[in-house]
Amino acid sequence: MIRRMEEKDIDDVLELLKEVNLVHHLGRPDLFKKATKYSKDNLLKMINDDNNPIFVYEDNNHVVGHAFLETIIKGNRLVNNIKTLYIDDICVKKEERNKGIASGLFDYIKKYAKDNGYYNIELNVWSFNDNAYKFYEKMGLKPQKVTMEKIL
Repeated sequence: MIRRMEEKDIDDVLELLKEVNLVHHLGRPDLFKKATKYSKDNLLKMINDDNNPIFVYEDNNHVVGHAFLETIIKGNRLVNNIKTLYIDDICVKKEERNKGIASGLFDYIKKYAKDNGYYNIELNVWSFNDNAYKFYEKMGLKPQKVTMEKIL
């Protein structure tokens, strides 16, 4: 079942955030600390933000997947005004992967975006995260731009 995150989900979501961070920390320890992106207090403040919803996938009264979303309005003299739904974070519990949960979350996000007048869905994926990159390609996403770096 996919639904908006509630206060009762915070502990499960914090565990998922640890999994997400570990992937990033192991992939780029020069950039990512061993920490979670949000605290319990942060999540309590974020739960009811309609512009930046958090959806969870619940199974047997536990959250096994989540999606953190942000509304971004772009536009200037050069770029058309568009309303983008940015996927800040999407995660499925390691033991629950390859069961269609991530695909279900993505389909839910896509429907939410269409129903709420978004132009597109965007996200960032780190180059070391091959599994995520392949998943997003499978969901129909294509590279929009590439960020490059030279470590000094």
